[in-house]
Amino acid sequence: MNKEFLDKLEDSPIVAAVRNDEGLEACLKTEVEIVFVLYGDVCSVSGITEQIAEAGKTPVVHLDLIDGLSQREAAVDFLKKKTMAQGIITTRSSLISCIKERGLAAVLRVFILDSRAMDTVGKLTRQSYSSQPDVIEILPGTLAPKVISKIRKSADLPLICGGLISDREDVMNALNHGAIAVSATSPAIWDML
Repeated sequence: MNKEFLDKLEDSPIVAAVRNDEGLEACLKTEVEIVFVLYGDVCSVSGITEQIAEAGKTPVVHLDLIDGLSQREAAVDFLKKKTMAQGIITTRSSLISCIKERGLAAVLRVFILDSRAMDTVGKLTRQSYSSQPDVIEILPGTLAPKVISKIRKSADLPLICGGLISDREDVMNALNHGAIAVSATSPAIWDML
């Protein structure tokens, strides 16, 4: 596990997720410590991560959402060598070991749509350590507390709730039922620290 990344999440359980330059500019003025980059392309991602790092924050790039990158090991290498990313988010569990081998925090994003998705999350802890993500981000983050608790117990891995988090109640439901943090695109949520 990437202990440094997990410690940051525990210290600062609100993660800013940015989808554009306006969101980036807004999050840099907040106290959030971790920023999920959900936009950009191969030409701009380096500058985006540099701005985040220069602000004293931890940039984590969603590989699948960067235009011009494929979901392959070469893209992980690019992000490691050419950006200031400290972690990578992906929906591709096959990339987790590669991300971890490069010394980056590995965040596996999982959309909880049905019981099949729940089973997939539960299987993660039965994989070898090198194939397990450091953190699972589940979407939508406003799942019923019962579902969040069930996922947390079955996966036995740190959990971030993201997507559709819109108010203090959503944040507290997630944190009180087993999530280590929440990610949100809303500046109103970022200021709840």
